[in-house]
Amino acid sequence: MLSLFFVALVSATLLPGGSEVWLARLWCLGEPTLALWLVATAGNTLGSMINVAMGRYARQFQERRWFPASPRGLARAERWYHRFGELSLLISWAPIIGDPLTVLAGVFRLPWWRALAWIVVAKGARYAVVLLLAQQWLLPLCQ
Repeated sequence: MLSLFFVALVSATLLPGGSEVWLARLWCLGEPTLALWLVATAGNTLGSMINVAMGRYARQFQERRWFPASPRGLARAERWYHRFGELSLLISWAPIIGDPLTVLAGVFRLPWWRALAWIVVAKGARYAVVLLLAQQWLLPLCQ
C-alpha cells in the first residue's frame, strides 16, 4: 500500500505517473477499498501541495531567462486564474491541466488551507470514481 502512496504522489507532480492503474491493481488483489481510497487521495494531494509550494516560490525567479513562462504568458494565466479562481482546483484531478492549476494556485498565493481543501475534494472524488469503475468493470477480471 505504501507503493500506492508514492505512485499517487509522483502522479500529482509534473512527473508522469499511473496511480489509477496501480489503485485498480491493488483493489483487484483484495486490498481494503477505504484504505486504498485514503492512501491514494493522501499521496496525490501531497503531490499537488508540492506543486502549490513550487508555484509559491517560483515567481521570485520570473525575471530569469530560464523561467518557464513569459511575462505575457504569466499575465494571461493571472487573468484566467482571477476569472475562475480557486474553484479551478476542482479540476486539479485532470491529466495535463490539473498539475499546472495547482502550480498557479501557489503562484497567485492561494492560502494553503484553501488550496488543500479544494485539492482533497477533487482528488478524493477522482479516486472514488476509479474505485467505483473498478467494482463495475474489473470484478470479473480480478478473479
